Formats: sequence, structure tokens, C-alpha cells
Amino acid sequence: LGIDAGGSKTVAWLADADGRIVGEGRGGGANLHSAGELATEKALYEVIHAAIGDAPAMPGVVAVGMAGMDRADDEATLRAILRRLGCRGTLVAVNDAHIALVAGADESPGVVVIAGTGSIAYGIGPAGTAARAGGWGEVYGDEGSAYWVGVRALAAVVRAADRRGPATALSGLVLRHAGADRIDDLVRHVHTRPDRRPLITAMAGLVARAEADGDAVAGEILRAAADELALAARSVVDQLGMRGERCRVVLSGGLFKMAPVMSTLLAARVAEYAPRAATGLLTDEP
Repeated sequence: LGIDAGGSKTVAWLADADGRIVGEGRGGGANLHSAGELATEKALYEVIHAAIGDAPAMPGVVAVGMAGMDRADDEATLRAILRRLGCRGTLVAVNDAHIALVAGADESPGVVVIAGTGSIAYGIGPAGTAARAGGWGEVYGDEGSAYWVGVRALAAVVRAADRRGPATALSGLVLRHAGADRIDDLVRHVHTRPDRRPLITAMAGLVARAEADGDAVAGEILRAAADELALAARSVVDQLGMRGERCRVVLSGGLFKMAPVMSTLLAARVAEYAPRAATGLLTDEP
């Protein structure tokens, strides 16, 4: 059983001994840091049992890609959850960036840049060594993520209302998205929502829409996001000594789907310091 546990969705695939996919489960996000242990356990339970269906026994191997799995305490918590859910065989826990990189670059040297609810850059070099940058969570950064973009959209709206910043089409889009009639109601409508994090994350799609319509503020937010993600990717490329090497730079996560221009912006920035890198979107599921 393979599980891709992200901040907004979780996918589980059951395979037989020959690698054929024989079951699938899909559900909401499963992230220990943003959702907590109980919510993560519930999400994993749902996708695991949807995937295994009427199978007479649990799979012999369960492999999970989840944010934070390069930290020993997070891995221990995940393993305890899986044991409680009846997984008694071999358990493999890796960072979700690792499975995205393997999906996009196979066994070749490369870097994956994930921009979903959170963000991280992770790579494996020619010698098989790994490196990462970012992925520390919203308090410490998650720069360039969809949530980060959504927060900046909110900031742009209140700055425009205060006349501390330029007028922007984001004002009307964000108010409608949050269900607020006036700017004075925006804080209450956002902060009292139990789904505040996904609400803000989804605002990245509004930024993409405004940018496509020529809004300068939205364009600046997306350019800043691309700069941050490119900086994380450059850190990993430098750590692995791959500036002059052929490698893959794989782009994964919801932000690249919400804002297609992000792929173009990021590819241009990567080419400035890693001219032999081939940058492209991940097309296979991790």
C-alpha cells in the first residue's frame, strides 16, 4: 500500500505483487503539523480502508510519503498511528517530497519543488545524497506556497482598503470568496471559520485569476512566490553540486495547477543558475 499524504488531500493505492494497482482511496489532508494527530489518523483510516476494500488482510508493506518524515519524532508518531490502524507488516515513512521526486525523475538526479498548502525543495544528487530547503511550516516560512500566496492576497486587500497600497482586483474577489460584504467584516469571516487554512490556501486561485486579467498586485505576488521557490531550489542544487549538471527540476503541488504562470516564472529563474536543468510539471501521481 502506497500513501501520498498532503496538506489538502491524501491518496492511497493498493498494489499486488506484480505492481498492478488493485485498489484506491482518496480523502482529505493528513498532515501532523497542520491537522494534528487525531485528524491525521482519521484521514489515513479512511483512505486505507477504501483502498483495501474487502481484502482478507492488511498489506505486507505500507509506504507513506508525508511532510515532516525526515524528523524522528514525526516518523515515530506516524508509525504509532499505522500500528493502531492494523498495519503490522513493514512500514516505510519518507517525506512527501521524496515520492514526488521519484515520480518525476525516477532514479535520475534531480530536485522537486512542491508548492501546495506548504512548500519545500528536495533533491537527490548524482552520488545519491539528499538535500532539502524549506518545508518548515507556515510559522517559519512555507514561502511560495499556495497558503503563503493567499496570506499575501489578504494583506494586499487590507492595504488597499487603508490606502497604504495600490487598488487591486483582489479586493472584490477575496471579499466574495470569504463571504464578507465589507472590508470591516473580512477579519471576522476569515478567522472564525473552522476551515480557515484551506480557505486562505484557495485564495491563491483568485490571485492567479487576477494576474491573468492584468492585475499588477496579483502579478507581483506570484512573481515573489516564484522567487522564493527558485531560491529554495537553488539552495538544493548548490548543496548537491549540480549547477553545471544535467538534472530534472520537477514542479509539484496545487499552486502550479491554480496558477499555470508559476511554471513559466520558475523555469526561467532556475535556468539562470542551472542552465542544464530540465524544468517541468509532475504528471504522474506520487
